[in-house]
Amino acid sequence: MRLVHPGLLLIVSGPSGCGKGTVCDLLRKRNPNLAYSISATTRRARPGERDGIDYLFLTPDDFQHQVEQDGFLEWARVFGHFYGTPRAWVEECLETGKDVLLEIDPQGALQVKAGYPAGILLFLLPPSLSELENRINRRGTESAEEKAQRLKAAEREIAQIRYYDYLVVNDKVEQAVLTIEAILQAERSRVDRYSKQKLKAMLEG
Repeated sequence: MRLVHPGLLLIVSGPSGCGKGTVCDLLRKRNPNLAYSISATTRRARPGERDGIDYLFLTPDDFQHQVEQDGFLEWARVFGHFYGTPRAWVEECLETGKDVLLEIDPQGALQVKAGYPAGILLFLLPPSLSELENRINRRGTESAEEKAQRLKAAEREIAQIRYYDYLVVNDKVEQAVLTIEAILQAERSRVDRYSKQKLKAMLEG
């Protein structure tokens, strides 16, 4: 008998430059059934970004309307722009047993965890702070002031690690993804994720 139980909600955070996007992209390619929640934002699209695929680009008024309608699992202002995780789509996926991946900052991650305690908080780090700075410099997409802001933000975010369930060091992308897959497999096997009724059905099945 196949037991359908709520999907896993994996919440991945990490400072700018830690490789979140690269790791999450490979994780999704290797696990096509892992649903990826697209964040809403009020910032302008960067070259190559597509509305509804990379982000949901909203006007500030539209974003505020969604806030008033409790339309976000979490939302925050980051570097002068608003970001939020649409609620309805995530909840629908979880209720049907589909795992969901959120890639959000610690402020948003802790908001989600407060409303959904079963969520799995995972913090991604580079091998060292010097490597983090090197990665930000190699991107070449920020001004010197923006780089300084991101490094300060990274220090604040790293201080939030104590609230997370898992820490994964992204030295090699492939190894980081394998580690995350192992975490997901272990979480699926947790006894406390099954109700007494479902366990009984399994044993009597």
